[in-house]
Amino acid sequence: MLTTTTHGPLVFAAAVTMVAGVLVVLVGALTGGGPAAYGALTGAGIALLVFSFGAFTVDAVARLMPAASLMVALLTYTLQVLLMLVVFVVLTRSGVLDDGLDRTWLGGAIIAGALAWPLAQLTASAKVRIPTYETPPEQPVDRPSESVAPAAEGGAR
Repeated sequence: MLTTTTHGPLVFAAAVTMVAGVLVVLVGALTGGGPAAYGALTGAGIALLVFSFGAFTVDAVARLMPAASLMVALLTYTLQVLLMLVVFVVLTRSGVLDDGLDRTWLGGAIIAGALAWPLAQLTASAKVRIPTYETPPEQPVDRPSESVAPAAEGGAR
């Protein structure tokens, strides 16, 4: 059975998403002050958490039970959307979005993470070398014994 153990594309995507989040936080802090920076930090954290949960879950299932990976991918996507909904409802009801966090920067950081993750994962996945089939081990070549006459070439009589 051919299996791969590289998590490279997912780790690369997480790192790129973190870098994008840090850049958005820095821009938010410089242009909008504390609430913008906290909003961007919260948005970047939400994006990283949601995308990491989905990608690493589907990757683990695809390694253990490849036949179930599509079902788990669809279920994970649904759970990601529900998780985002729950996070926004909790943030809105708690009043944090009105006082401590800037909604615009929170949304912008989530959008930046939503763009950075798939682009980084696709780029890294396209560059990783994963064999498509497994070659059989080398077998020793049997030499014909001396008692057997060599076969005639095609067309010879």
